[in-house]
Amino acid sequence: MADIIRLLPDHVANQIAAGEVVQRPSSVVKELVENAIDAGATEIQLIIKDGGKTLIQVVDNGKGMSGTDARLSFERHATSKIQKAEDLFNLHTKGFRGEALASIAAIAHVEMLTRTEDDDIGTKIKIEGSKIVSQEVVVAPKGTSMLVKNLFFNIPARRNFLKSDQVEFRHITDEFHRISLAHPQVAFNFYNNGSDVFQLPATDFRKRIVHIFGRKTDEKLVPVDEETHVVKISGYIQKPEFAKKSRGEQFFFANNRFIKSPYLHHAILGAFEGVIRPGTHPGYFLNLEVDPGTIDINIHPTKTEVKFDDEHTLYAMLKSTVKHSLGQFNVVPALDFEQNQNLDTPYSYKNKQVGIPQVVVDSTFNPFETVQPSRGNSGGGYSKPKVDGWESLYTGIETNTDTSASHLEFESEVVNSSIFDNEKDSVEHTTTTFQLRKKYIITTIKSGMVVINQSRAHQRVLYENFLKNITIKEAVSQQLLFPLSLSFSPGEINILKEIKENLCTVGFVFGEIAEDGVEISGVPVLVVESEVQMIMEQLISDFQQEIPGDSFSQSDMLAKTLAKTLSVKTGETLDEFSQVKLVNDLFACKETTLSPFNKRVYVTITENDIERKFI
Repeated sequence: MADIIRLLPDHVANQIAAGEVVQRPSSVVKELVENAIDAGATEIQLIIKDGGKTLIQVVDNGKGMSGTDARLSFERHATSKIQKAEDLFNLHTKGFRGEALASIAAIAHVEMLTRTEDDDIGTKIKIEGSKIVSQEVVVAPKGTSMLVKNLFFNIPARRNFLKSDQVEFRHITDEFHRISLAHPQVAFNFYNNGSDVFQLPATDFRKRIVHIFGRKTDEKLVPVDEETHVVKISGYIQKPEFAKKSRGEQFFFANNRFIKSPYLHHAILGAFEGVIRPGTHPGYFLNLEVDPGTIDINIHPTKTEVKFDDEHTLYAMLKSTVKHSLGQFNVVPALDFEQNQNLDTPYSYKNKQVGIPQVVVDSTFNPFETVQPSRGNSGGGYSKPKVDGWESLYTGIETNTDTSASHLEFESEVVNSSIFDNEKDSVEHTTTTFQLRKKYIITTIKSGMVVINQSRAHQRVLYENFLKNITIKEAVSQQLLFPLSLSFSPGEINILKEIKENLCTVGFVFGEIAEDGVEISGVPVLVVESEVQMIMEQLISDFQQEIPGDSFSQSDMLAKTLAKTLSVKTGETLDEFSQVKLVNDLFACKETTLSPFNKRVYVTITENDIERKFI
């Protein structure tokens, strides 16, 4: 039998490795910027074009590389970060595998320009698909410039799986946030398609957070600082009243490296338990400094999933530290048992005896008597005439002794206002409806009855209405007397700008849109002013998770989110008119059996089904 096992060529092995290391343009940005930080750079420039598909360039002022090192850096498992296996348990750098540059060079056109401080001239290398095109000596500034063009040019299938430029740019921005927050001592400049996105000077951690997420973030932060023999915890958490439904502002850093840890996130939620609304997530920016020997980073190619030796102790310390910070800075409601100073007895009345107040009644006062000014009174006062027999004024007045309250009416339970207030008179009472447990609407049909989930049915009605308004662009808007000013982070503002046109088609009217806030002067008819903040946060959260790529997907998601937010919830009582109108509108929809989220809206129970129960 012939031998069938062969060694793969280097360019094939590099492409296989690239599938794990380089998933999208943001992966290239992460690897290149982390290499620049490991090189000791104090200023880094990131230049992006077309969402990173056409161009990704990272320029730093680090220590640079010699000609030999520059050529060797593109080989697999070539690195200056570690030398032996024991170094894996004492890592102080971002990279250590030596696969990033080889993987990037295998699926893109790469150009490197580098020079060390001791050399007078630099080195320029061009690589296309793992093949070195040229290497020459050139004049270059100190540091390294990495230019990556035409990502996945030799793997068309991978390139076709990339999303739109806006979506890829959003992923790059998220990666940029993680790296720049972990290293506030490094200055960053971020450019996209020739325009400035971020200009971050070297500063401290708090100012870096404010520079990225807006000026209004400063008032939301509460400092956290605790040091033990196991871990040193530092950073900031956001006040409970600023908790959001989205998870855009949750950052954990372990030894200046961004990590994802649902276990530690649960510890933060436990610390905030009872002080935030259910379903919301607090924002936090926390640095965890642990012994490098107690953390394993080498368990995932992206290095964002790590393993701690003693997670249970770390969990308990993190939870107690956050609770301590919330209580120390008086951001948690508490009972104050100290005496109120406003209730103290004045000093001049301290030794006085407490007596019963005396009430003096003038029995001769007649409110119907005309009072003439007294001539003898120099003070201009009035004399009070004395009237005898004042009791006679009240003779003949019958008192109503009927104190019964039988004529009063009381509601046994609170009934919410109709969701179709303006159309009560138009509803024909041709259908019998009944609300069961404030969740289902039961209505009769010829063959039996229908049990309708009121929330899902209303979602379907609103979804088709909003989708129609977005398509026809004839939504009705109600103007606000005083415009609403809502604060958001720059990343959330970018999302609102992308969906602004669709929001206007459903009835929202926008005023000024700043870098850290937006002004809303009009809302759809069905939207209550107090719910605008919640609706916007839900919209941003859904778009951050789903990230639709085309306009139809944006319109569909917008209609789904508005329908879910504004629909009747389980537990709300509907009057008879609303029940009938909801049933009629549901069966007037194009799709009646499923909600916008593909869940069953109603079930039919026939007369035969009922008769079988009695057999």
